[in-house]
Amino acid sequence: MSGRTVRSGDLLHLTRAASPQFAQPITVRVIRALTDRHTYEGWLWIDAYQLGRNGDAVARRELYLMPAGAHWLVSPPTRRSNRGSPARVGQ
Repeated sequence: MSGRTVRSGDLLHLTRAASPQFAQPITVRVIRALTDRHTYEGWLWIDAYQLGRNGDAVARRELYLMPAGAHWLVSPPTRRSNRGSPARVGQ
């Protein structure tokens, strides 16, 4: 996704493809891209909230990454409950 711009509110799944620091993948919600910082070509600093399994923010972080290696998500991860069965419509 080399031509995609990181924007406030974006949900990103970060793996080693984005930076070696993400050997343990994480999901973040972007607060803002820190475009005033000098970086190498193709790299970017972001201010973001790291999200837990249930999609809640667990830490605020400044991260250095290659946006071309990031995976954009449509919605945050959620923990699925195994209690009971799903409700059926019309019953």
